[in-house]
Amino acid sequence: MKQTLTFAEKFGYSLGDLAANFVFQAMLALQLDFYTHTFGLSPAQAGTLFLVVGLSVAFLNPVMGVIADRTNSKWGKFRPWLLWSAVPFGVICVLTFTTPNISPGAKLIYAWVTYILLRIVYTVNNVPYASLNAVMTSDPDERNSISTYRQIAANSAGFIIASLAIPMVRFFGQGNDARGYQLTMGLLSVLSIIFFIIAFATTKERIQPDPQQQSSLGQDLSDLFSNGPWVVLFTATLFYFAAIVIRGNVMLPYFRFVSRNLDLFSWFNGFGLASLILGVACSTWVTRRMGKRVLFIVSMALVGLLSAALYIISPQSTVTIIATEAVRQFSFGLSGPLIWSMMGDVADYGEWKTKRRASGTVTAAVVFALWAGLALGGWIAGMLFSAYGFVSTATDQTAQAQSGILMTASVWAGAAFFAAAVSMFFYPISREKNQQIADELAARRTKFAS
Repeated sequence: MKQTLTFAEKFGYSLGDLAANFVFQAMLALQLDFYTHTFGLSPAQAGTLFLVVGLSVAFLNPVMGVIADRTNSKWGKFRPWLLWSAVPFGVICVLTFTTPNISPGAKLIYAWVTYILLRIVYTVNNVPYASLNAVMTSDPDERNSISTYRQIAANSAGFIIASLAIPMVRFFGQGNDARGYQLTMGLLSVLSIIFFIIAFATTKERIQPDPQQQSSLGQDLSDLFSNGPWVVLFTATLFYFAAIVIRGNVMLPYFRFVSRNLDLFSWFNGFGLASLILGVACSTWVTRRMGKRVLFIVSMALVGLLSAALYIISPQSTVTIIATEAVRQFSFGLSGPLIWSMMGDVADYGEWKTKRRASGTVTAAVVFALWAGLALGGWIAGMLFSAYGFVSTATDQTAQAQSGILMTASVWAGAAFFAAAVSMFFYPISREKNQQIADELAARRTKFAS
């Protein structure tokens, strides 16, 4: 059953991801630099903080999914969390990037408390936000269209953080980076609060579970692990985000020690990001012709192949390196909205099979795979660097370490993307099956709604 959403609703929903990614991208790109060069933590203290809190709070995602599924308000199950968490999200973000004038021991405690709170409020906000996609429409194509909007917004936030955040820190700080970080994240936090409220106000939950539905936490978990498409999506998501981190962590060392052209790194990222956004914009059009499963497999296979191709490209072939990255990022962009869109399809499949719906639990469990994949990818990249003899403080690297950097950027990153593609071969929901499930669920909902 076709159910077209307005541009205003899709754009409004996407602003929620723009808001969240101001913080998410800052955590990925800025927080280590902030903690070590501005706040005053040692690299070991910051690394321990990221690892312990990151893995611990990841387990909060399924808990938040269960809570969201059991939320009942006049605004729905998931939308109200955008409103309730907006102000705490902004305030905690500013506090996290604030450097208090206290003793080193007290600052370490402050860093742990604020980072834990930031990760908690991010989960409280982001799990319901991601789950909202599954209940805004039952149309599989519209779900992918919604995900395309949010992916473009998320990538736009990444561009803003990558290109503007440090100049903003310098502008606001005028030589005082601590003040610069506080004011920069303060401005972005105010925008985040506004965007979350807009996302809340412009969206609508149209899909409701059967009012007679009876379920428990044990039943939800049992349904989850017996949901074959969810198992596949969980595995593919794990490899997908591990691959992103493996590739992402190694490209700066590649240009510094292998290509020996650090200026090329900015051009490489600029052309890559532009191609990525273009690929995301084309995703819905291509999905309607290929289906989500086939497109994801093709996309990941191409990304894996083009990642591995770096191994045979001369490190001095500037045009070839950038052109290959542009095509690779375009191919990657085609898959960008799919995981988020497929979460709703997997929730539909579970409801279709069991007559019980748990959108929040399904989404949160896949988001857990996202965070686990980020942690796994970071660990793999670190272990590979260590195995090849990479020395982080060295001004140059041995031939073995340079070879390891190249292997990690090409072959090993490519293998992780191929693993994501192979995982999706076992995904049983074809385009035709997806539409059949949507139509049958629409008929069921019409019956219990009456």
